[in-house]
Amino acid sequence: MNLGAHMSMAGGLHLACERGRDLACDVIQIFVKNQRQWAAAPLGDAEVSQYRASQKASGIHTAFAHDTYLINLAAADAAMWKKSVDAFVDELERCEALGLAFLVTHPGSPGESGEEAGIRQMSRGLTEALSRTKGFRVRVLLETTAGQGSTLGWKFEQMKAILDGVKEADRIGFCFDTAHVFAAGYDLSTAEGYESTMDSFDRVLGIKRLEAFHVNDSKKGLGCRVDRHENIGKGMIGLDAFRRLMRDPRFKKVPKVIETPKEGDMDSVNLGLLRGMASNR
Repeated sequence: MNLGAHMSMAGGLHLACERGRDLACDVIQIFVKNQRQWAAAPLGDAEVSQYRASQKASGIHTAFAHDTYLINLAAADAAMWKKSVDAFVDELERCEALGLAFLVTHPGSPGESGEEAGIRQMSRGLTEALSRTKGFRVRVLLETTAGQGSTLGWKFEQMKAILDGVKEADRIGFCFDTAHVFAAGYDLSTAEGYESTMDSFDRVLGIKRLEAFHVNDSKKGLGCRVDRHENIGKGMIGLDAFRRLMRDPRFKKVPKVIETPKEGDMDSVNLGLLRGMASNR
């Protein structure tokens, strides 16, 4: 089914796999370091071996990471841009060591320098990071955003412009976040809107480059440009959209993870809902 959740790495990276197994996940997403700090101790050989053994034992066939929230590859400030590139390369190295499939990143925020300048910086940052990690198997996935503030990536055309500016972009794909896309103004809540959105994605970026989903409902309404995740069916997108997604044959093999609020047993509830949608023909 290729379905799972973002798992905590508290107590050790290997425990994320055990937590995923307890929820019967096929897929997990993790952070490979503290997501709110720049610095982290290097991964040791024992830590890497322990993680790899835990993933194998858990039955989780796909694991990938989300990068640190501090990274901003679209930054106008030269020092911040360099710090972001260095941190991103470090995370790619960690992902490669752990055998992870993808590293998901948000297109950054250019601040007052504007969209075109931010796109150029983002493309430059990705080009440099890929150049410094030649031969790596881990792929980079650009995540669709809600467009909060000056953040890039809320229009598919912005994503295309970033991709077009990257040299040797064959290691780049996309992660489609349902809450972000809806908040950005793409109406997934109706059958017509869902098909129109997917058609637009295919026309601009290519469905074949859609390599992961973040499956989240949205606390806020269509086009709000506010990033607030909600439990499945409890937000403004509604259950029908998720039923369409889970039954869409184009995405049967595409990994899907929830990033819904971690309240009580809601991971189990949300995953149960989505599994039921996929199997109830």
